[in-house]
Amino acid sequence: MPVDVASAEAITAAWRAESARLVGALTRMTRDVDLAEDLAQDALVAALEQWPATGVPDNPAAWLMTAAKRRGIDHLRRADSLRGKTEELGHALTLGGVQMDLDDQVDQIEDDVLRLIFLTCHPVLTPESRAALTLRLVGGLSTAEIARGFLVAEKAMGQRISRAKRTLAEARAEFELPTGAERVARLDDVMAVIYLIFNEGYAATAGEDWMRTDLVAEATRLARMLSALAPDEVEVLGLQALLELQGSRIAARVSDDGEPVLLEAQDRTRWDELMIRRGLAALRAAETLAARGTPVGTYFLQASIAAQHARAASAGETDWRRIARLYDVLAQAAPGPVVEVNRAVAHGRALGAAAGLAILDALAPDALAESPLVASVRGDLLERAGRHAEAAACFEEAARLTRNAGERTLLERRAADNRSG
Repeated sequence: MPVDVASAEAITAAWRAESARLVGALTRMTRDVDLAEDLAQDALVAALEQWPATGVPDNPAAWLMTAAKRRGIDHLRRADSLRGKTEELGHALTLGGVQMDLDDQVDQIEDDVLRLIFLTCHPVLTPESRAALTLRLVGGLSTAEIARGFLVAEKAMGQRISRAKRTLAEARAEFELPTGAERVARLDDVMAVIYLIFNEGYAATAGEDWMRTDLVAEATRLARMLSALAPDEVEVLGLQALLELQGSRIAARVSDDGEPVLLEAQDRTRWDELMIRRGLAALRAAETLAARGTPVGTYFLQASIAAQHARAASAGETDWRRIARLYDVLAQAAPGPVVEVNRAVAHGRALGAAAGLAILDALAPDALAESPLVASVRGDLLERAGRHAEAAACFEEAARLTRNAGERTLLERRAADNRSG
């Protein structure tokens, strides 16, 4: 039966909202993430077949979970599994109807989601595999969607995801929340993966598009979910605040013609006020924890920087001196060339182009050699210093280095402007 547009949208929305809870609960029951995903996908297919005719159920989550559990029971019966395992899967399922214990097991379900996030970010996986598996199992994205987001062939992405699941199985990865130092380390991995997904969407490293808004939206959704599950973690709140505040600018980062628009030239009336409010609320919650003595980290500091932009009614009202001081702290907490380049921008705005150029000059000659970042920021600072010929050369170098078509167009335009200036 063909699926009408309204039903398809309802099914997609329900799947995106509930897939992590569904796969998490099924993984807890089966202890097999591959089987859990298969059962969840079977439930999705059933929804595609039945909801157009019967309508979207009042409780889509319960419907999907019931369908998945029934398929799990059928699978185990076909495989001659132990009766006890079948009964475990069938517990809370009335075979004559669809009533189940989902409504009164909310805490268990949310714990399952957190376990699933930690599982997809297991240290036996590479960062790339963690990102792909997180998007697949926690984000509910299709293999094709993930492949498009990271500019790889769908077949290659499917193989990457399959290898990741196989690696978890071979490592006998436990579907339990880690504790102690392992939990802290794994939480860092979880946040790093979410941030990686966001950054790839916010400033795409390659391809035709300046941004990939689907990745931005999915990473922000994951950050919100993580904050809801771990509300007493300063860095988790900081990550959510950072993604909300930066993500609020998405609509203003491109012109009506599709051209990239830099921060200082953006129409701030196009910034998403709801996301700004959410971001500032998450940051205030993190600040409250920090005031009680909880240590802060890089996401909190970056969110504090983003908040300075969000609070400024115009580019001219931005407190660049405050931002420069925050970057000084960030450079001590997480030293590295990317932070130094951003610190150069802040000092260049706060104290003059010469101050920013001095920070760039202190970088190692080969720092970020394959990236357009250093050359583009040096070009910006030289332009502000009135050294237009040098600025044009830097923008041309940055344009040669970038693999993103939108960024290349922007850099070539800036080079041309400085050549004519």
